[in-house]
Amino acid sequence: MIDPDLDIAGRIDALIDAELAEASRSADRITRRTARAFAQVRRVPREVTVNFSGGITQRCWSVARGDGTYRVVYLPTAGYFSLCVESDFGPLDIGVHGPALGCFGSV
Repeated sequence: MIDPDLDIAGRIDALIDAELAEASRSADRITRRTARAFAQVRRVPREVTVNFSGGITQRCWSVARGDGTYRVVYLPTAGYFSLCVESDFGPLDIGVHGPALGCFGSV
């Protein structure tokens, strides 16, 4: 259970910590490899404006250093992670949502 006294960045980190811990115990070597790769690009959560279809923007939290093409962010109003593509206007939500490792591993 996530400590309700943590700030938003702390809660996001706790979610990711739990995912990484579970993945590290997985019998599936691809899951463990994905977790190790994510851990290497993980960053302290940082606020960022994400663009959505229809011209909607939302303040979200970047949780991994982007590779110039993709970035994983946390959507606080939805309570899940998203894979975003980098654009001239900032991160653009491409509709890949769910756990951080699932989003990260989809590319």
